[in-house]
Amino acid sequence: MPYKARVAILISGRGSNMEKLIDASSQNDFPAQIVVVGSNNPKALGIDYAQKKSIPTFAIDHKNFQSRQEFDNALHQELLKYKIDLICLAGFMRILGAEFIKLYPNKIINIHPSILPEFKGAHAVKDAINAKAKISGCTTHFVSPEVDSGQIIMQSQVKIDEHDNPETLANKILAEEHKIYPLTLKLIAQQILNKTI
Repeated sequence: MPYKARVAILISGRGSNMEKLIDASSQNDFPAQIVVVGSNNPKALGIDYAQKKSIPTFAIDHKNFQSRQEFDNALHQELLKYKIDLICLAGFMRILGAEFIKLYPNKIINIHPSILPEFKGAHAVKDAINAKAKISGCTTHFVSPEVDSGQIIMQSQVKIDEHDNPETLANKILAEEHKIYPLTLKLIAQQILNKTI
């Protein structure tokens, strides 16, 4: 079997984007394989899905650490066991510190529910509604020390209807996330294999 990029997915909840990445990577011609799923939440529902797909999992509860750096160090030590080429954040609700990010240059990707650089941060969908924006969507990007500011990889737009609320808009955006995150992983994994990244 040809070598595939080795990918870790980090989640905090149900992991619907994680499911799409796992499903895509199960195809023989997909250039990445998911070698581990990790979470900062031991009760994350996505852990069960990964285990059912026979993917190794781990949970490191961030509440057990006194500082962000201590948690990041524990996460790094766990990831080292899997010789990963890439980290995909899929609803991972922890901000990674600059020192951790430096350990993985151009090797951490994230998906965000807005057309960056618009509406950064944890309340992007609600912020778009409150701003009466006409368009929103989602963005995949490399993770940088400044939140939601790394190099953009792909974007997909959705129209905001006047009757949309945060829940209906979030669902529309999530449908697009499920399309572009596997495409992003395919693109970046191929670049890793071709050593163009």
